[in-house]
Amino acid sequence: MINAMKDTLTSQAALAFVNNKIGRYGTVQDLKIDTRRKTVEASCLLHGEPLLITVKVESYMVETVGDKKFLAITGITCSRPWLHNLLTDFAQNRRIELPGWAAAAL
Repeated sequence: MINAMKDTLTSQAALAFVNNKIGRYGTVQDLKIDTRRKTVEASCLLHGEPLLITVKVESYMVETVGDKKFLAITGITCSRPWLHNLLTDFAQNRRIELPGWAAAAL
């Protein structure tokens, strides 16, 4: 129960954070984080795409390097093959620096 509430709050904060980062490409309509399973599911409406796209982070880890925390996506799928390939090439197995609130929540 507490994990579910924490995940809901984290998902809402992450939604605003991600939309700020990807606004040029579209918007994330819905984002769900499950910290226990280490998964994320997002529904995105990207510019030029007529339908919502689903992106699933099937696994992630949080790594610490010095005093910074990073998110490493270790498994990802997407409902569009072109975007799946792009995310596999440029997001999977790469570290993304986390803001402090996200590092503490994940």
